Amino acid sequence: MQMSNKVKVIPCSGIGKVFGLVAREAALKTVVELCPEKAETVCLAYIVTGDEEVKAKMKDSGCITVDGCPKMCASKNVSLAGGIVVDEIKVLDTVKDHKGKKFGSPTELSDDGYLVVEEIAARIETRINEIA
Repeated sequence: MQMSNKVKVIPCSGIGKVFGLVAREAALKTVVELCPEKAETVCLAYIVTGDEEVKAKMKDSGCITVDGCPKMCASKNVSLAGGIVVDEIKVLDTVKDHKGKKFGSPTELSDDGYLVVEEIAARIETRINEIA
């Protein structure tokens, strides 16, 4: 499988949902702090609306999606846009290991929310280093 340039890390939009915020924060932590030379993010809204520049960037690119809910919008739309989904991260898989914790609100994470962000970002970083 030929993949171009940086690994794309694409979180769900999840506006109004705490797990959407977790997904976005984990993706940003990865591409800005942990793997800036190997990874970048692409706005899901541009993918969904069929933006030509974004479609060209996505074509044949290895992508890691981060979804906050079971609908898997990021993963589904990346596949439809021609991106190669090499890993699907589900926020719910991580938070189920933290039963009873309060992760914050749709606009602000708690300390427990940031712990989940750190766990997910570390998983994404590991996966990027395996494929990039």
